[in-house]
Amino acid sequence: MTLDEVRKEIDKIDDDLLQLLNKRMLWVQKVGEIKNKSKEIIYRPEREKQIIERLNNQSDGLLSRDAIEAIFLEIFATARNIELPERIAYLGPEGSFTHQAAESRFGALSEYMTLPTIKSVFEAVETERVRFGVVPIENNQEGIVYETVDLLNETNVNIAAELKIPVHFCLATEAENPAKIKRIYSKDIAFRQCRGFLNKYFEQHQPEEIQVESTSKAAKLAAEDPEAAAICSEIAAKLFRIPVLFHNIEDNSNNRTRFFILSKKFENLPSGNDKTTLIARLPHTDEAGVLASFLQDFKDFNINLTKIESRPYKGDEDFNFWFFIELLGYFKDDNFQKVLEKHHESIKILGSYVRNA
Repeated sequence: MTLDEVRKEIDKIDDDLLQLLNKRMLWVQKVGEIKNKSKEIIYRPEREKQIIERLNNQSDGLLSRDAIEAIFLEIFATARNIELPERIAYLGPEGSFTHQAAESRFGALSEYMTLPTIKSVFEAVETERVRFGVVPIENNQEGIVYETVDLLNETNVNIAAELKIPVHFCLATEAENPAKIKRIYSKDIAFRQCRGFLNKYFEQHQPEEIQVESTSKAAKLAAEDPEAAAICSEIAAKLFRIPVLFHNIEDNSNNRTRFFILSKKFENLPSGNDKTTLIARLPHTDEAGVLASFLQDFKDFNINLTKIESRPYKGDEDFNFWFFIELLGYFKDDNFQKVLEKHHESIKILGSYVRNA
């Protein structure tokens, strides 16, 4: 076959895809009408996961699971906007990794609110100015984000979903090669996580390293300065239309950040691969073994705890603590209900959601 003949076949398939997608969206519209009448939540991560797994299991072509997920997550995001347009808040600035995380789940067509602090995202969700909020919870290199943990304890906001994205930094610049770069802008954490690259590629001449409040701000400054570069995300480089000279310059290729998608309430159905997050406020007592006894109950009922973080009560002079806990399983599972029955006065459930491994 000739190239033109191959392209004509691809065009025919694209035409068929468009018709099928439009047909799918008509049914999606009907789903939106039903959910709107019942006030049911639109974002159902457990349903999306089931669809992706079903499609992956029956796929016998060239598309990998990651490729199927990438394609259908955008279809799901478009569908949600047809069902019922929803506003999403995320920790800014625009072009940040949190922005990237938000778009990876809610798509490019959603209405976004860029907010300056994690607290402001929580407030937007709690007051229902937005339906969902996206905030970081931990990085596997830098650890947990304690502001997010504390606000989960202090507010009436829940966890609708979690997602993990790889953190890839790039060197973006108008300069043609490293020798012409005199200044590098970035956030302190980005400089730390790209130190090996900087030492290798700027061994002969060392540009001035200028710390700014965000990698997005770094990209903006580099776009305005032909002798400067930015260590930033690729979404920030794209946003400010600055060429990428080097991709994936982080020292650890396994660098990942986990995010929570917040909502006023959680209504997820069990998926078969769930995680539950809770807060435990144990009685303040001098009795020995209160925490040990509490944790032993999870072991006795065969519940796997994956994380426990102690946090101080603000304003407490006696150094008392509450606990942020994550476990595998759904909050209505029989074994967890037995723990909850015993400790219902001490436990606040923040959400059960699809485990994003």
